[in-house]
Amino acid sequence: TLPKVADFEQNTASLLPAALLRTSSYLTHPVFNTHHSETGMLRYIRRLSDFDLALDRTMIPLGSCTMKLNATSEMIPITWPEFANIHPYCPADQRAGYAELDEQLRAWLCEATGYAGISLQPNAGSQGEYAGMMAIRGYHEARGEGHRNICLIPSSAHGTNPASATMVGMKVVVTACDANGNVDMDDLKAKCEQHSANLAAIMITYPSTHGVFETSVKELCALVHSHGGRVYVDGANMNALVGLAAPGEFGGDVSHLNLHKTFCIPHGGGGPGVGPVCVVADLVPYLPGDGVGAVSAAPLGNAAVLPISWMYCRMMGAEGLKAATEVAILSANYISVRLKDHYPTLYTSASSHGKPGRVAHESKPGRVAHECILDLRPLKESSGGVNGVTAEDVTKRLMDYGFHAPTLSFPVPGTLMVEPTESETLEELDRFINAMIAIREEIAKVEQGVWPQGNNPLSHAPHTAASLLGETWDRPYSRELAAFPAPALKQSKYWVPVGRIDNVHGDRNLFCSCVPMS
Repeated sequence: TLPKVADFEQNTASLLPAALLRTSSYLTHPVFNTHHSETGMLRYIRRLSDFDLALDRTMIPLGSCTMKLNATSEMIPITWPEFANIHPYCPADQRAGYAELDEQLRAWLCEATGYAGISLQPNAGSQGEYAGMMAIRGYHEARGEGHRNICLIPSSAHGTNPASATMVGMKVVVTACDANGNVDMDDLKAKCEQHSANLAAIMITYPSTHGVFETSVKELCALVHSHGGRVYVDGANMNALVGLAAPGEFGGDVSHLNLHKTFCIPHGGGGPGVGPVCVVADLVPYLPGDGVGAVSAAPLGNAAVLPISWMYCRMMGAEGLKAATEVAILSANYISVRLKDHYPTLYTSASSHGKPGRVAHESKPGRVAHECILDLRPLKESSGGVNGVTAEDVTKRLMDYGFHAPTLSFPVPGTLMVEPTESETLEELDRFINAMIAIREEIAKVEQGVWPQGNNPLSHAPHTAASLLGETWDRPYSRELAAFPAPALKQSKYWVPVGRIDNVHGDRNLFCSCVPMS
């Protein structure tokens, strides 16, 4: 008979040093001591997922975030032991498969971006920015021009841009934007001339953070180059470029990519992120590595999730990637046009320059890129001023309609930035559009005085089941309207787990929902 496991445990000496043995209790939180079967654990996880308004229920139209489908077929390989169980610091001859995947993926991404070299080492878009700015700084220093330390950044830029420039020791000089949200070329020219002797770089986002294709991007790149600076093109909006325009070909010197956005690695919740840095030929020696220094301790960065992007590129192919970009742009413009009489789009292309294709993308007047900024700022005044309807009220009411809210108040306060991506069907786009139109009709009732300020479906949204089932109901609208503002919701309803919270109070006060350390 085989000895019992307990016999092994009792008769086998511990190899751990006595001084390192833990004597205190651990894993004492109830979550670790409540579920004692696989069935119980499964139901606990299901209960948590029921709280979440995720992509498996609805579109997540977060502008600037590119929340798109992560296909199951892309995810399967990361569960294979050959990828999942390899140690990040194992000897090079034991990760030959990873090295091949790394080489192929880098080649595909270079082809898509028009750059000569790329490093997959950075573990986030912000880390990719840092690596890219380090490459620019290293380039200037190698040429004996280490004094070049001025980085021009448009006022519309992502917040990480000035942070990255500052971290590598550069001084940020902000350039203005015009009324259409584009970089003000006159102001840029003046700043380039003013700082010509010390100009190191400019950091731009293309399409811009305002959701439009900057028609003067080639002129901008040429201007900065003429003053000895290099051009950093933020790759956050690459989902509007793949197959249509290549930053490395229209004047960019460096870009980071968000594989967890454009190239399908799951996004949100803090990771897993991969932010490769791409460069033109003369900056290749300054990519992260032995010569310049690593930005990630693991040689291949966050390699465990790279099979997802490899699968995405391999299965889509060049034509599929281009088609995805085109559908993403079409979907955003469809939303913008359908909603223009209800919520005007704040920024659109003012004019059309250049030729269509990989070098300069053509954008007709009145069009957007892959996302649009809906202007809700006038609604507060039209619905009562101080206590009028806000963009936040609209986002909360969208939850009652079963939608995750778009990006709120970025990059412009009081607006909603909507990015549908290519993952959404026409039916889902129409469902979102119809919900937004219905909400505008609800706002009209506040404007007309049918519903009072502060006591209407928008100001009380989102509506929880508990708030609807109370004995009293003193609101000037029905419980049914609160819960089921659209007929289809009676067949498929997402119930929010909590109602409205005080965001400002939460931002200013620290709250801990975990079990006390004591």
